[in-house]
Amino acid sequence: MSENLISAAPPVQVGGRPGMVLPGPVSFASDFGLTSFQPTPQRSVMTAMLTDKLRDSGGAAATGVLMTVVDIVASDPALVAAAPDWTATQDLSLYAADPITRGPIVADAKLIRAGKKVVVISVDVYDGNGATDLRALADAIDSGAHGLTRAGRALVVFARIPRTAAVDADLYSPAKTVGTIQERKPTPVDGTVYSRLAMRVIDPDAGVLELDLSPFVVNQIGTILGGAQAVLAESAACAMRPGMVACDMQIHYLSQVRVGPARASGVVVRDAGDHSVVDVQLVDAGTGDTVLALTTVTLRREVTA
Repeated sequence: MSENLISAAPPVQVGGRPGMVLPGPVSFASDFGLTSFQPTPQRSVMTAMLTDKLRDSGGAAATGVLMTVVDIVASDPALVAAAPDWTATQDLSLYAADPITRGPIVADAKLIRAGKKVVVISVDVYDGNGATDLRALADAIDSGAHGLTRAGRALVVFARIPRTAAVDADLYSPAKTVGTIQERKPTPVDGTVYSRLAMRVIDPDAGVLELDLSPFVVNQIGTILGGAQAVLAESAACAMRPGMVACDMQIHYLSQVRVGPARASGVVVRDAGDHSVVDVQLVDAGTGDTVLALTTVTLRREVTA
């Protein structure tokens, strides 16, 4: 489900459902150093710092990190298009081309379709190779004369939901920030993007891992952030195939985490010499294994960056 980038929990719950877990003052993505620029209401360009904490075992940007950045940058044009409604991520697919090793991560999100029930956003992902000026990056991408390395393409489908489903939704309105640079000062977070989630490994061979529902990973509609669920799925697939790193991922979000923990389990559907494909299912273990998401993860042999 999409994250709206309000980092602090409101003192009074506005919207949402009674008793829902509220976002805390620090989230698992607080140290991504996200900066965004919306050239138009239909487009948002974002950069994220690439620190060692956000790399996979091969030294490249972790796929779960890329999924998180894609989900966040795509939410800006989606929320503008869906207004006055709110949005929740329904499907998120990332098809990688090259690993991001230098950084920053650059994501360019554009509105494809705004319908009565869904909003569709495409996102091009790049290795910034040291470039950080967002206005210049947007212009360079448009002209095709840029020094960026194409790293992949993503597609995000958002479901339109009532604005009242989100806590304190009116504090975040991307329509009011078009044409401006929005910098989110990073807050230090202990541990790598994997260890900070405190996932419990139950059965690595079967990809059984658990992630608790907590203020650290919850979004404004009270479920575990889509990016955190992506990291859980990535970790489950990598546990099943040691020595490999995730490169592509497709997630279909089916339900919200109501109680938790979110539990992953996997099935290998393809093993080849240079890659594997693993289907990972996420369920809410606290509600009789309600299916939360169906995920397909493609992994490649680890090559140290």
